[in-house]
Amino acid sequence: MAFPYLQEMATRYARAAVAADKDGDYDTAIQNYRKAIDTLTKIVKMYPDSPLISTYLEMIKSYEKRIQQLQNDMQSISESGPKSSSEKKDVLEDIVLTQKPNVKFEDIADLKDAKQAITEAIIYPIKRPDLFPLGWPRGILLFGPPGCGKTMLAAAVANEVNGYFLYVDAANIMSKWLGEAEKNVSKIFKFARQKTEEEKVPVIIFIDEIDALLGTFSGEIGGEVRVRNQFLKEMDGIQDKDKKFHIYVIGATNKPWQLDEAFIRRFNKRIFIPLPDKEARLQLFKLYTKTLSLSQDIDFDKLVEMTDGYTASDIRDVIQAAHMRVIREFFEKNLGNGEPRSISMEDFIEVLKIRKPSVDPLYLKRYDAWYEKFKAL
Repeated sequence: MAFPYLQEMATRYARAAVAADKDGDYDTAIQNYRKAIDTLTKIVKMYPDSPLISTYLEMIKSYEKRIQQLQNDMQSISESGPKSSSEKKDVLEDIVLTQKPNVKFEDIADLKDAKQAITEAIIYPIKRPDLFPLGWPRGILLFGPPGCGKTMLAAAVANEVNGYFLYVDAANIMSKWLGEAEKNVSKIFKFARQKTEEEKVPVIIFIDEIDALLGTFSGEIGGEVRVRNQFLKEMDGIQDKDKKFHIYVIGATNKPWQLDEAFIRRFNKRIFIPLPDKEARLQLFKLYTKTLSLSQDIDFDKLVEMTDGYTASDIRDVIQAAHMRVIREFFEKNLGNGEPRSISMEDFIEVLKIRKPSVDPLYLKRYDAWYEKFKAL
């Protein structure tokens, strides 16, 4: 299965779990949390070199804790009623990453404009706040097709600053067990303000698939509206020019058009993460093959031409599939004895005959239209 497809599956299961959790259907919630865990575990096993492995492991750990909490809650209700609020799990324990993702800016191919915008908005103000008398951007929105590096960019920021990195997803915020969702939002920002004031360190709040939490949908219930309003209030709070908070909110979405304009305005930087161009695809091929044995007939320029329209994840999948052809042949012919041959150009060509881009070109026009309306690099 392709990397973006597995990510989407994990997201769908997590959202289904949260929905059931909110409705008090704990059995269904547990089933979907387990499916999300199984899918994330599959990603970890299939892509062991992914720089986001630590993030996925944290998510698995979070879902496993939630399953245990639900099971304990179900048992507690059957024996002596629900637990008191003082016994409930604090949302912050699930979103503060104790281990930073193993990815840096140099590990991400191209995206020069995005890296520069993030550097100007976050890195420079942290190093020399005295040079920014008018304040600095506190909100950054990363949007574009799935599999193009939005999450990796946010993870790289965590390694560029010596501070806290909070990874937030729907399961952390909307879980009924953790209390009312808007209170969770308040807790997150209160924690961020406390850390940046008392310890004088920056705090990065990263919200993946932010449209799921803060988008506008038909048939909304009060909870979604209250979460969105609370988040807007908190965003306005960190924008206060009189307080030099080093709190930054980075949101990532594949569907920016689902965000309402009131929310969009809180993000001073709105950065389009597009499909990789020729130069980026060349960097990606060299980056992902640097630990592999390649034959001398590899023509990177031809591979770049053949992968026009492919995402970064698509290219990684192509390289992995070409490598798997070699490994499969090695075990079938040599029973695992000796050493496998190098990956040849023919391996890539055969893979590209059956692996097509994961993003519909027609869909890209919607990104271009939205970017023209809300561009803020």
